[in-house]
Amino acid sequence: MLRIEQLVQEPDRLGEGPLWDVREQRFYWIDSYGPAVKSCDAAGGDIKRWPLPQPVGSMALREGGGAVLALRDGFHFLDFESGETELIHATQPGELRPRLNDGKVDRRGRFIAGSMDYEERDPVGKLFRLDPDLSVHLLEEGITCSNGPCWSPDDSTFYFADTTPGLIYAYGYDIETGSLTSRRIFASFEGLRGYPDGATVDEEGYLWSAEVYSGRLIRFDPEGVVDRIVGLPVQSTTSITFGGPDLDIAYVTSMARPMGGQYHKEREAGAVFAIHGLGVRGIEEPRFAG
Repeated sequence: MLRIEQLVQEPDRLGEGPLWDVREQRFYWIDSYGPAVKSCDAAGGDIKRWPLPQPVGSMALREGGGAVLALRDGFHFLDFESGETELIHATQPGELRPRLNDGKVDRRGRFIAGSMDYEERDPVGKLFRLDPDLSVHLLEEGITCSNGPCWSPDDSTFYFADTTPGLIYAYGYDIETGSLTSRRIFASFEGLRGYPDGATVDEEGYLWSAEVYSGRLIRFDPEGVVDRIVGLPVQSTTSITFGGPDLDIAYVTSMARPMGGQYHKEREAGAVFAIHGLGVRGIEEPRFAG
């Protein structure tokens, strides 16, 4: 039976980047405009917080401990013990409008994150790959709002959303080199209520997208056809991952910051939700190898 619970009730201004770590059996997420990295156990207890010096778009855990962050100006490391951040690489120095946003690690330990226009208006964003040797590579340009990076179970397809035009793209992906080829439109949100935000792929190869401004999760089959829609108590849903001991709980972040003057009226806006009983399992998220 489908059951939706509030995992964490303390509201985030812009909750994003949900991540379940199989090794620690803990849930991580970010408040982009807190700004902070947060963590809790599977039941929403033992909450830990790491304040950050800049807005944060995404994070991933590192094999050697700590985390790698996509902060406003570029890639950084976070030391969980000291709470200090260290700049690795500034991604678009001298440009005022782009900031790094959503990111995720592929199954060779590379961290891929894209930038977005602060005003979500012009295609000034880019997509970057941070390799384990800490070299940075440009993968794509002309993006307005980078979101939803994830991979097919066989690693042959990379999915990526540009939220503003309402499109999810599918690229050919070379897992050995981390290069992209042959972009195509995987799914368009024209005719749907909202826009594609954070995303993940389940073990059956179906893509789950958090439809921001609508409060729904949309599951697409591998051909990009809508397979299932799940509604949540708030319109301000932002991202999704699967976690829990059996990787069968969908964790969904949301935002409390007013958008168009409407979300402040939602009592649960900004909460993290746990959805039980979907009948599907996710795939373990890898750690950054650098």
